Amino acid sequence: MDEKKRLLVVAHAPSPNTLKLREAVEQGAKNKDIESVEVSVLPPLEAGPEDVLACDAIILGTTENLGYMSGALKDFFDRSYYPCLEKTQGLPFTFYIRAGLDGTGTHRAIESITTGLRWRLVQEPLLCHGEYRDEFEDQCRELGLYMAAGLDAGLF
Repeated sequence: MDEKKRLLVVAHAPSPNTLKLREAVEQGAKNKDIESVEVSVLPPLEAGPEDVLACDAIILGTTENLGYMSGALKDFFDRSYYPCLEKTQGLPFTFYIRAGLDGTGTHRAIESITTGLRWRLVQEPLLCHGEYRDEFEDQCRELGLYMAAGLDAGLF
């Protein structure tokens, strides 16, 4: 049997609603039909370059803070960028944003950093925009499921 692939979820969840989103991503990724993917979920302040170097794909999650990603996710990138720069090129990833505004500044910042890392966006990012709606949880669950299923199927 093949060794399990590793999906890393690094998501900032400072409120009950953002915690629900992170948990939904995890639930989707741990779907019973996914057989060969191990899922790790870490807050950005606990995740580091060693976690990125050990994974086969990554999902990033952040709130939109003042038109930018959370300080916690930015700190994760600050600590991980150079140790991962030459070693994780092509890493499959996607991300979700919980945005009160329009999310464009946050999207642009994540895109800029991951372009520098030469990571490969394999799924359209999810923008959970405006007042909180329960459908955000369903969308996050799907995001996790599709990333894990793609990894499980060897699509990336």
